Amino acid sequence: MADPVKPSERPEERTRTSRGDDVIETRVPARLDRLPWCRWHWRIVIGLGTVWILDGLEVTIVGTMAARLAEQGSGISISTTQVTTVAAAVYVAGACSGALFFGWLTDRLGRKKLFMLTLAVYLAATAVTAFSSSAWFFFVCRFFTGFGIGGEYAAINSAVDELIPARVRGRIDLIINGSFWIGAAFGAFASIALLDTALFATDVGWRLAFGLGLALGLVILLVRRHVPESPRWLITHGRADEAEKVVAEAERAVERQTGTALPPLTDEPILIRERAPLGFVTIARTVVARYPRRTVLGLALFIGQAFLYNSVTFGYAVILTQYFDVPQGDTGYYFAVIAVGNFLGPLLLGHLFDSVGRKPMIAGTYLGSGLLLFGTAVLFQHGSLSAVTMTACWTAVLFLASAGASSAYLTVSEIFPLETRAMCIAFFYAVGTAAGGISGPLLFNSLVSTGNVSDTTLAFCIGAGLMTAAGLVEAAIGVRAERRSLESLASPLSAVGTTSA
Repeated sequence: MADPVKPSERPEERTRTSRGDDVIETRVPARLDRLPWCRWHWRIVIGLGTVWILDGLEVTIVGTMAARLAEQGSGISISTTQVTTVAAAVYVAGACSGALFFGWLTDRLGRKKLFMLTLAVYLAATAVTAFSSSAWFFFVCRFFTGFGIGGEYAAINSAVDELIPARVRGRIDLIINGSFWIGAAFGAFASIALLDTALFATDVGWRLAFGLGLALGLVILLVRRHVPESPRWLITHGRADEAEKVVAEAERAVERQTGTALPPLTDEPILIRERAPLGFVTIARTVVARYPRRTVLGLALFIGQAFLYNSVTFGYAVILTQYFDVPQGDTGYYFAVIAVGNFLGPLLLGHLFDSVGRKPMIAGTYLGSGLLLFGTAVLFQHGSLSAVTMTACWTAVLFLASAGASSAYLTVSEIFPLETRAMCIAFFYAVGTAAGGISGPLLFNSLVSTGNVSDTTLAFCIGAGLMTAAGLVEAAIGVRAERRSLESLASPLSAVGTTSA
């Protein structure tokens, strides 16, 4: 191994001011993108990416415990329908509201402040949920739990994409978003034990379930303290020295780990002029007027995956118990299998989004999952499925759909300007999820709960149709973003041009 490079021998690629104090000449984006993968990146992934485990845990715990909450002696007066429809819709409504509110703050105050605050909101809300004794109190707690989780989506996706090198941004983003299903699997297995009345009383097990989220969230909070602020955000807010400090630390970490110097930069620096925080009108004009095709693309991808996923996660246990006579306490086993398939999709397919490319992979995963779901609907309608084969079909559908759904977050986080990134993520998440994530559970569960096979088949076909339509939109107007810097995909609104070194 070569001798470690001394700091004084490192190429001088410093952020500096020119043309006055309000303009910064910087190579920070290029310096971040040239970094080889190292422990510094793992710290970011662990500190930020693990929040999706919390979301998966939350959604699964509530879905698998719906029947238990409605039982006599549970300590809370609520029905199964209220849990799977009203509570599900309230949780998603909270997530949409939180995404918009915290997304706006994230672009103004920074990524780090907000990803600490949003996690604190989640922790408080999920802890209080365990003390619910009435339906209305449970609904309020679910709203604020979703409020914190929704804020996480905007703050975390912004920070991750701005810190991860362009050449691996696709696979890392997909795997992080796909980790939702690690939480889902954990929640499914945990629910098996927590629903066992031989171990926990009827009014105790479900309360402990919400304590799991609290315990995991506290661990994440401790790790997250060490994740840096996004240097890209710091540059656009005139804090060049802080941005330099973050990037220089990452470069030193890489050089210590590899024992070799980083390659010289060939990218031209960009000029950034600090500007005042953007209002909603400016953001809306930027998104809709400057990038209308990308706006349509983002909405299509989000609505399709939101309807499918919120319907399945909140309603699959009902399908198993109602149509296949699976005991309520055993639904966790089936859901755990689906969860594993969901995580394997982004894990095994993620690298193809950086090599084969965004358009063919996003279109392929959306179209493929839609067609497989249509096939599942046909088999279900003809009575050809059992609980096991139904789960196998859904696992195959969601193996592809999970990679596609994760790519929706990736897409909207990289195709709009830096100054609007968090708000754009929040906007598409909120609009798409409100359209598909609130209507999805309400429509899906209303159809499933009738006990009519044709109604449930219709619910499957609606989800399949939306995923297929989104895949066709991607094939027509998708953006080839693989291995490209964020700045080349959408120039920062504060950019004033480039300059030679």
